[in-house]
Amino acid sequence: MINKIADSVAEALAGVQDGATVLIGGFGTSGNPVELIDGLIAQGARDLTVVNNNAGNGDSGLAALLRSGQVRKIICSFPRQADSWVFDELYRAGKIELELVPQGNLAERMRAAGAGIGAFFCPTGYGTELSRGKETREINGRHYVLEYPIHGDVALVKAERGDRWGNLTYRMSARNFGPVCAMAAKYTVATVHELVELGEMDPESVVTPGIFVSRVVKVPRVATRAGGIRQ
Repeated sequence: MINKIADSVAEALAGVQDGATVLIGGFGTSGNPVELIDGLIAQGARDLTVVNNNAGNGDSGLAALLRSGQVRKIICSFPRQADSWVFDELYRAGKIELELVPQGNLAERMRAAGAGIGAFFCPTGYGTELSRGKETREINGRHYVLEYPIHGDVALVKAERGDRWGNLTYRMSARNFGPVCAMAAKYTVATVHELVELGEMDPESVVTPGIFVSRVVKVPRVATRAGGIRQ
């Protein structure tokens, strides 16, 4: 009998290895799986490569993971916001490596990993520093840059509803990068606020099928913790 429900975050994350590439869903604080990030800090895996839309907000969530010293490299689209002081301090001190990826490319590189695509040509970034050292090609009069998939060892996503097979739905904009992160990783852990019996979820409403999900953990619903601005 397939049952992907974990009793705790610690149980779900016990196997994360040092040096892992961790894909984390979320757009800023929307859809950020804070409980799983806190669990990863407690689990202690180090030398991580983290992939996320941005580089943390305030001092909690992803920013706390960066502060812990467990992250060697971050791949993201927006490393600098008014409240990204943790990343800023680490980067200026040479304590973290950054790979900057345009947002659409970031999503497509993870989607390509999940779809089994070896590489793809994209016009974004052509003629800029972001295309330096990459193969380019002119196709039908337009210039493109060759991009490669981003594969994850682990994905951490925040969903709204799930079942024991790992089928997931999301809440509004909290969906964002969650589905492509889940597709692109070998091992995906999702938090949900509601666990339902098999058959209660309309198959047409399922966003992430259970085949992409390894473990599901139910967590309490709490208000999103915004990063805030320091005065």
